[in-house]
Amino acid sequence: MKLTHRQIELFRAVMVAGHVTRAAEALHTSQPTVSRELARLEQVLGFALFERIKGRLHPTPRAMALLAEVEQSFVGLERIAEAAVALRDFAQGRLQVACLPALAQALVPEALARFAAQWPQASVSLSALESPALERALTEQAFDVGLSERPEASPGCERLPLLAANEVCVLPPGHALAAKAVLQPQDFANQPFISLAPSDPYRQQIDAAFAQAGDQRQMRLETPSAASVCALVQAGVGVGLVNPLTAQSWQAQGLIIRPFSVPIAFEVGVVLPQWRAEHPLRADFLRVLRRRLRRCGAISGRRRRRTNSGREFRCTHSLGTTVLGRQVESGLLI
Repeated sequence: MKLTHRQIELFRAVMVAGHVTRAAEALHTSQPTVSRELARLEQVLGFALFERIKGRLHPTPRAMALLAEVEQSFVGLERIAEAAVALRDFAQGRLQVACLPALAQALVPEALARFAAQWPQASVSLSALESPALERALTEQAFDVGLSERPEASPGCERLPLLAANEVCVLPPGHALAAKAVLQPQDFANQPFISLAPSDPYRQQIDAAFAQAGDQRQMRLETPSAASVCALVQAGVGVGLVNPLTAQSWQAQGLIIRPFSVPIAFEVGVVLPQWRAEHPLRADFLRVLRRRLRRCGAISGRRRRRTNSGREFRCTHSLGTTVLGRQVESGLLI
C-alpha cells in the first residue's frame, strides 16, 4: 500500500481542525471516511499518529513532526495556486516595456494609463534607456516590448513600423510666426532658437537644413531633450524644432505647433524579441498604443496599399505622415 495525497490532505485537515468531524466538514466528506483513511495512513507509515483518549484524537510527537513537513508542501502548493490565479488575472507576469526617454515622456504614459484602466490587475515595468543601451537590452531579450527610433531591428529582434512623421516647429503662445501655416527656414531669421545637444542626430539634421538655407537663427540655448526644448519655448525663451509626440504633449499648455517645410524624419518602431516567450498582454498593450496615436490626432486616413507581406497603413495628418504597422502572419496589427 502506498502513501496517497488524499491521505496527507485528510491528516492535515484533522491536525488543523483538531477534530475528525470538523475536518470531514471542511473537506466535504464523511467522518467515517476520514477515520478509515487515517487508519490506512498509520498502517502505511508503520506508527500511530494519534492517541485515542476518551473518544478524542490527540496527536503524537511523530504526528507533530510529520505535520511540519506536510505544511511546507502545502505552503508550496498554495503559492503555486496563488501564482496560477495571479497569472490568470495578470497580477503577476509583469509586462516589461523599454523605450527611449523621449517616448517615456510623450507617447507611453497615456498609453499605459489607458492600458491600466483596461487591465487593472496587470503589472507593467517601464524602463527608459538611452541608445545604445536600449538596443543592447533588446538584443539580450530583456524586455517584452521595445520602442526605438532606429530604422533597423536589434539582433535577435523583429522591428515593425509604428510611427513615421517629421520634426515640427514649436512656438510660444501668441508668437507672430503662428500666423503661417507652414514655416520655412528663412522664417527663423533673427529668431532666438532653442537647440538640442550638438551630438543629437536630429540637431545635426536641423542644423544642416538651416545651413543650406543660409542660417540666420539666433542660437539662444542648447538642451539635451525635446521636452526641455518645449518647456523653454512655452516659457517664451525662443522657438525650436522637436519630434511631434513631445510637441503634442505640450499643446495643452499653450505651445503652438507648425509643420516645417524641410522634412526631417522622425520614426518609431516596435521591437519584439524573437527568442523571449510572448507575454499574454503584449498584443493588448500594442493595440492600446495604436489607439493612443489615433486619439492624439496622429492618424486620420485609411488603408492605402497592400504589400506582399501584409497590409501597410499610410495616413496623413497635420504633422506629417504616419505609418502604423502592418498585419503580420500572427494577425496582430500594431
